[in-house]
Amino acid sequence: MSDAPAPGAVRGLRLFRTDENVREIEALAELLGGRAGLGVLDDLKFSARRSLVGRLLGRRVSAALTWNRHDRRDPRWWPQGLTTSAGASATSRSLANRRILAATWYSKSIGGHGHGSRVSFLDLDTMRYRHVLLVIPELDVDGSLQLRSVDIHAGGIAWVGPWLHIAATTQGFVSARVDDIMRIPGDDDAEPDALNVSGGAVSAFSHRYILPVRFAHQARTDTGHRKLRYSFLSVDRDSDPPTLLAGEYGTDRAISRLAHFPLQPRGLLVTGSDGWSDPASLDLGGLARMQGAVRVDGTYYISVSRSGLFPGSVYVGRPGRFRHHWLAVPPGPEDLTHWPDTDEIWTLTEHPHRRWLVALDRSRL
Repeated sequence: MSDAPAPGAVRGLRLFRTDENVREIEALAELLGGRAGLGVLDDLKFSARRSLVGRLLGRRVSAALTWNRHDRRDPRWWPQGLTTSAGASATSRSLANRRILAATWYSKSIGGHGHGSRVSFLDLDTMRYRHVLLVIPELDVDGSLQLRSVDIHAGGIAWVGPWLHIAATTQGFVSARVDDIMRIPGDDDAEPDALNVSGGAVSAFSHRYILPVRFAHQARTDTGHRKLRYSFLSVDRDSDPPTLLAGEYGTDRAISRLAHFPLQPRGLLVTGSDGWSDPASLDLGGLARMQGAVRVDGTYYISVSRSGLFPGSVYVGRPGRFRHHWLAVPPGPEDLTHWPDTDEIWTLTEHPHRRWLVALDRSRL
């Protein structure tokens, strides 16, 4: 794989960006009295706590924290993707000198109803966090505003400039802009468990903040090619220009691939004159049960899950030459993200009662 792949080097696996939901998002902002944006970081509701590091959390874990009591146990919401503000701090004053993790969750159906997906913003210095529900605003033929949940697995997330790109498996991925975060008026203690717009009031499954999706990057596969699953995402800054690294989970190594899509300076995919985005490179040398991947200084770091009880592994190296770190992280590791300033690799785990966010010192891998 080239360290600086050329756009359009791979054909057959393509992404098409849908029209932007401009009118719908503006209508929602008007209804709610404007946008909060990253002002949400000054209104973080819940408290995370630090966890003791030991063999039970993995042999390579250097720091660990966990959610509050409810979120550690919640059977509805399951954490999946993880990214940091490192790739966005240069474009936002709100992020100056702040260390923010952003995690995605998907909801399981309980009582026949799911709640879609959400993003949680966690400040590592204050250990406070807040959940933000992802929504799709729609205008019907009469111009009435309605909201839909974003029903995706949200297995990975990449924060680039003002954009959050969130994995949607076979669909591709969706993109939202952090400037569009909106606050629903009212008290946190009086939140109806529904998603709708009724009588000028907005309800969002007990979430005080919502984030509308701007557009989707829809996956398309040409004849003769196998569909790519966008299971997780990260930003590869080794490439020039940087690329969005998309990988797929699979129980068979032969169908676990890694694709690189070139990024524009502001964080959106590079598109051709036909409006399509093609991967600059496609690596066929993935690993079975990959849950997350980052590339730093030409080296891949890949998380691999075993079960909800057995600790996860981290593989380090290049395709065909991976070094295996057994029992490296807690059971159920998911997405990976790299924090350049500290040279740490972070992951999070998904299973109830065993939910952590952990850091790994890259020099020990």
